[in-house]
This record gives sequence, C-alpha cells and structure tokens, in this order.
Amino acid sequence: MEQLVGKERTYRIEELFFSPYACRSDRTKGRLREEEPCNMRTDFQRDRDRIIYSKAFLRLKNKTQVFFSPEGDHFRTRMTHTIDVSQIARSIARSLALNEDLAEAIALGHDLGHTPFGHAGERVLNSLAANGFAHNVQSLRVVDVLEKEGRGLNLTFEVRDGILNHKQSGKPATLEGKAVSLADRIAYVNHDIEDAIRAGLLHAEDLPKEEVRVLGSTSRDRINTMITSIYENSIGKDRVAMGEKEAHALENLRSFMFEKVYITPLSRKEEERAKRMLSAMYEYFLKDRERLPAFYLSLAEQYPIEQVLCDYLSSMTDKFAVAVFNNIFIPHSWALTEKDIEDI
Repeated sequence: MEQLVGKERTYRIEELFFSPYACRSDRTKGRLREEEPCNMRTDFQRDRDRIIYSKAFLRLKNKTQVFFSPEGDHFRTRMTHTIDVSQIARSIARSLALNEDLAEAIALGHDLGHTPFGHAGERVLNSLAANGFAHNVQSLRVVDVLEKEGRGLNLTFEVRDGILNHKQSGKPATLEGKAVSLADRIAYVNHDIEDAIRAGLLHAEDLPKEEVRVLGSTSRDRINTMITSIYENSIGKDRVAMGEKEAHALENLRSFMFEKVYITPLSRKEEERAKRMLSAMYEYFLKDRERLPAFYLSLAEQYPIEQVLCDYLSSMTDKFAVAVFNNIFIPHSWALTEKDIEDI
C-alpha cells in the first residue's frame, strides 16, 4: 500500500477499513455525463470540491437560518448550518466506518437551493409556484442545471441522491446519505436552541426537562449523546439509526422549537414581510420576464417561467432580495447635481 499514490491509495484504505455497508469510492454509479477522471482525487472528493467552489455555496453565508438579518456576529446562517451538518455527518460516518468523503459532499450541498429568509421564503415560493417548491428538489436543480452558467456541476449519483433525500421524509440510497439526514436534524435543532437563547427568545431552563435529562443540558452534550446513540444502534449493521429513546427526545425538542421559536407571532410578522417582498417580485417578473437577468431569461427559453422565477428568487441572499425589491418598488430620489448644491 505504501507504493500506491493518489486515489488508488484511498481505494485501498477503503477496501481494508470500510464497513461492508459503506459506499466505496471506486463503486460509484457515475455521473450524468462521462468525463475524464482525476488521478489524485476520488469522484466524491471532486464533488466536495466542486460544491465548495460553487457560487451557490458562497451565497449561503448571507442566507437566513432562523433569524432574519440578525444583529450580532454569532448567529448562525445557512452557511454555518451547512458546516455544522458536515461536521456531524463526518463524525457519524467515521464512527461507523462509512465513506466520510461522500457524507461531507452531500452535507455541503444539501441546502444549496434554499431560499432567502429561511423556511419562510420556502413556504412563500411553494404557495406561488404552480408545481410547488421544496428546497431539497431545488438544491438538486442547482447542482444539475444552474451552476456554471447552466452546465451544472455534473456530480455523482450518490451525492445527488443524498442531496435530494436529505429531508426526514427522504429515503437515501446510501448509508452516508442517511447519516447526513440525521446530522441535519441534530444540527438545526441544537444550534437553533443556542441562537434562540442568545436572542432572548428562550432560557435554558425553558427546555423540556425530560428531553434535557435524556439528551443533555448543553448543545455539546446533546450532540455527543445522539452521535453515540447512532453508533451503538448502527455499528456493524446495514442502517444508520438513533436509539428509540434519543430519537423520541429529538422529535420532542423539534416540536418544542416549532411552538416556541419557529412559529410565533414575531416569526409570523417577519414571514409576512418576506411574503410581501417575494410575492411582489414574483408577480413583477411573471408579467415582464424581459426584466430578468440575462441568464434567467435564457433559462426561460428551456423551462417554464414559473420554474425560472423560483430559480432566480431562491438564489437570492436576504440582502440581495431586499435590494432588488427596493430597486423595483421604492421610489428613487433624483441625484443632486453640482448646480443643485450651489443653489442650496
């Protein structure tokens, strides 16, 4: 093995140490379009790199996770959530001898299609579009169609499948995809709790006592408890699953967060603002598609205009959405000329 280099060495390591249920890098089902392989990186490693260097990934840093345009440096964004999910998914994959590169690639790409203004934006687009809108489906469209000026990233089947099926209702084809799906729920529930406490919407003592007893009183303890539970219930098995007690506690915490944080009078007020902005822009471009940016106008020649409007609006960061809305609907002052200044 010492003489092997590049991806051949990775293949050999996987052969020796991976679980028999892991997805081996040399057994991918391939890409949508054939292309020359890389000598150094496996296909899953290449997918990870393509996602990291994509425009959609860069935009995640300015998209809402829970709180719209939060004041403060330590609230999570869609980017930091994605990194959280990647870290947890890698920990799960490593503990179960699964393919860590595949889990990382799926995790980094799972939210690329998310809207501005978090799940509020997703609900708005879902209500506007004739065929509905779901961020996991849009994430797949981002990597298949929208990136690289319409050429897409041409990712492997396994990464694309994991992105599409990362929601709780999904059924990933690989154990690595299942690890990401669990990691997503673990990350957003625990880290949203931290943000809600930081924002003053919750106090630590408000958390349900039985769930705290089962999982732990801090985010660190809860994440460690759940990863340990996944390991104990999945090691050596063809599954990735949390223990019943811990899974039940996680779902109860998730329900608690919906009641106390996600769906509250304050969040509904913010969602109404997001709805007005996105609805107004959707109708504006639907009536006059010629005002769309050139790339999206070209897409409208191939896809239904309703889909293209979802492509454009979901690609926006929070700040860009506000800026576009203001540019369209807010009256602009005439710029002062030198003569105006002299007359003042």
